[in-house]
Amino acid sequence: MAALDLFGRRWSLRVLWELRAGPLGFRPLQKRCDDMSSSVMRQRLTELLDAQVIHQLPDSRYELTPLGQEARRALDPLARWAERWAAAIGPHGAGHTDDRSAGRVPRPDDVGDVGGGAGAARRCP
Repeated sequence: MAALDLFGRRWSLRVLWELRAGPLGFRPLQKRCDDMSSSVMRQRLTELLDAQVIHQLPDSRYELTPLGQEARRALDPLARWAERWAAAIGPHGAGHTDDRSAGRVPRPDDVGDVGGGAGAARRCP
């Protein structure tokens, strides 16, 4: 499905989300997208322009088209779920994934030799 291919690409949904409040220029949009690289930003904008989800205004800012607004509205249930999810997982948030947050007690062989010898190797769980 073409829509899944388009929106499944890294940063595509983020660009769509950041344009929800109105038009943004390249640099402000890039800042809102955690300073993604300029080349990736250009690529995503080109893809979204080609898909007619966004368009470029005469002053070079980007905004959602009616199709883009419709896609953004389709994200509203996901945004509401994300808020409930963030509240449910607590203050550490989704990015906190240490062994304790996963309900698992770290073992010495997970983090290397407890003795810390020169040959201690770190294994990824």
